[in-house]
Formats: sequence, structure tokens, C-alpha cells
Amino acid sequence: MKTLFLVAAATLMAGTALADDTQFQATLTSHAILPANTIIAVPADAPVYIQTSAKFLKPGQPRVAEIGSVPGMSAKRETGLATPFDGQPMQGFSGIKAMGDGTFWSLSDNGFGSKANSSDAALMIHHIAFDWDAGTVDRKETIFLSDPNMVAPFPIVLEGSDSRYLTGADFDIESIQPVADGFWIGDELGPYLLKFNTAGELQAVIETLADGEPVMSPDNVSLSLPNPGGEMPAYNLPRSGGFEGMAISPDGAHLYAMLEKPIVVDGKPEMADGKQALRVLEFDTAAEQWTGRYWLYPFADGGTNIGDFNMIDATTGLVIERDGGEGDPSMACAFDTATGCFEKPAMLKRIYKIEMNDDNVNAAARKIGYIDLMNIADPNGVARQGGKDGVYTMPFVTIEDVDVIDDSHIIVGNDNNLPFSAGRSLNAADDNEFVILEVADFLNAK
Repeated sequence: MKTLFLVAAATLMAGTALADDTQFQATLTSHAILPANTIIAVPADAPVYIQTSAKFLKPGQPRVAEIGSVPGMSAKRETGLATPFDGQPMQGFSGIKAMGDGTFWSLSDNGFGSKANSSDAALMIHHIAFDWDAGTVDRKETIFLSDPNMVAPFPIVLEGSDSRYLTGADFDIESIQPVADGFWIGDELGPYLLKFNTAGELQAVIETLADGEPVMSPDNVSLSLPNPGGEMPAYNLPRSGGFEGMAISPDGAHLYAMLEKPIVVDGKPEMADGKQALRVLEFDTAAEQWTGRYWLYPFADGGTNIGDFNMIDATTGLVIERDGGEGDPSMACAFDTATGCFEKPAMLKRIYKIEMNDDNVNAAARKIGYIDLMNIADPNGVARQGGKDGVYTMPFVTIEDVDVIDDSHIIVGNDNNLPFSAGRSLNAADDNEFVILEVADFLNAK
């Protein structure tokens, strides 16, 4: 690792463009943990229906009313928690934005992984801070998102209620950008671009366009199955393939909304540089319309999804790229039926620095290099859990939070998919872990 780092540094000093496989070392400087079982109450005016959650985790099965009666599972392993929950899990951090004052805005995603099982999951955004010395998370404010003005172009789950709070069967919120008059939020179900005011009230639902044509997932409300013999509806984006990451330009003039899965073109996933690639769509925030400009993000070998996206400056940004595995690779199962091991361990968990500019518009963004989240240096023993022999790892299936703190540091956090994910330990639900990493050479790489 040290040799590779020195080679990267020498390349930088020479002023040459770096290859996309250039690796930089990250060093752990701070670590905070929000316990997995962090459950919060809904507002007083919320319907009884969302005062408890996770009652429908198995679509087609009867609702489960008894709190804590169903063990949480990750593949064949129990996670130590049980559903339904008395309240709403704060978990599911799927996007973060540093506010420059030591606080951050983040959001809980749609609940329990799909539109079908998340109708009792309330959609929330959180204003948070950290006590890095104590290693704790301070929830300063939670805003429950709602649609009091009936902006959603379809009946929401709580359509007949007075409060009209939104749920995970309405939208799957996965990315966030706070602005002066509210929040831009990226959805996966439509996918849609959503605008909320500062009170969390829905202001706009904007259809996604690529090449002037609608982008639709199978969960888009305008699609429906035909009678036998009828023509199947056309959709061009896989399920759960919407706006997992969404950056904003430093001047606030443009959003850069990144799909999590490739658009299907002529029956095949979109490609760039010989790899499956994701669209990064440019959106004009003043005109509230797509500009038609885009960039493509090609996956690395072994990469399957992205987790978050934020800009460093006007032309470069940070993207979390990952595979679908969880757990320490040294504890991989020898056989599929084993339970005392990880069935599909974490192998690729990276943060890439990319460049998007006028020269590569409508083409592949340039990958400048990456840091490996499975090999973070911890020489001072900062890790509160997950550290061993001077190395801290993030073996989580979904790592979905990254932003720049200053010219040397970034914040990174995971989505723990409560109650399903157990990557840190075999039989314990993952906590939400947030870390500060020193990555000056990575941020300065050209």
C-alpha cells in the first residue's frame, strides 16, 4: 500500500493525468456510531398506521401487529433485532450534505427496501451533528415529509389523512441537497426529482428525462400491467435504479442527478469505456428543467452500484462505488448452506474522484483515482469498532454517505438497512457508522 501511495504522489508531482485505477491512502481521524436500534416517534398528528412500522416485510403475507415478534434476518443469519417497530427507525442514511458549521443534513430512505413492503415507513430528513470525542450522533431536528397541497400526481398511502405524511410506498428518497428555500431530493421509484420547502412539504414532482425521453422504472405510477395478450408497458430503468446520488454545483445553479443503474438502450444496459455506465443528468435549478447535458459513470470491474455523490468543486466530485457484498472476506462461506460465515463478503467498497467538464460532456466522466474503504489506515487506534492491526474497514453492503469537510477531510457513512444488514458482525444488525477520513492527496489529485 505504501509503495502504491508513493507512486501516486510521484505521478501527481509530475503533473501527469492519473489512471482510474490509481489508489490513494485514507487515514481514519474520527469515528461516531448511531446504534442500530434507534427508533423515534412520529409527530403527534400522524395517523396510527405509521406510529408503528415494518408490519409488512413479506409482501403477500398477513400483516404482523405484535411488536418485536419477527426476527430480523440477513440472508440465513439473524441480526439480533425484531420487527415490527414501535415507532420509526432512524436508520437508512442514504445521502449527506455538510453545512459548513459542523452540522449535516441527511435522510432516511424509503424504509425496508421496496415499494411493496414500506407503506408504513415514514419519509424523514435529519439535521444532525456529531460529538467526535464521545463518538455519538446528535439528532438536532427531524422533518417528516408530507404532501399537504396534493402535489403528488397519484394517490399517496395516507391520501385521506389530514397530515398527509409521505411513506416509502409513495417515494424512495435516496439523495439530498439542502438549498435556501428547502431541499432537492432524488427518488428511485419514478424516478422523480422532488422539491420540498423548509417545512418538508412537497412542492414539485419532476419527471426524469434523458435524451428528451422519459426515464421510467417498473415502479413508475404511470405503468400498469395489461390484460393477457396485451402489450407490456415500456420501462427503461431497472427497479431501484433511480437517483441514489445527487450532487449540486458550488454556485447552486445545477444539480447532477446520478442514476444507480444503467438506462436500457435497445434492450441493453448503457455502456462507456467497455463497462456498464450510469447517467449523470444535469438539471437547471432556476428553470427547474433538465438541460439535456449528461455524463456517464462507468463501473469498475466488480462494481454494481453507487451509494452517494457530491461535488468537490465546479468540475470534480466524489462517488461511492460498491459491490453487493457484506462482511469480512476472510470469513467467506465455503458452502452456500453455511450460516457461521458471510455468504457474499464485501470486496469492492471505494470512493472515486471523478472529473466532469465541457470536454467530456455527453461522454464518460474521467475517473481520477480512488480510496479503498476496506483498507483505511488507523495508526492511532481511532476505530471504536471494526479496527484490527492498524486498519479500519467498512464491510457494509450499502455505504451511502460521502461529502467534503475541508481540503483534507471527507465524511463517510453507511446505510444499515435495518433490520436486514449484518456486515460488521455475523449475527448483529449493523450500526450507522460515520467516519472522518484524512485524504488530502486524494482530494488534490488531478
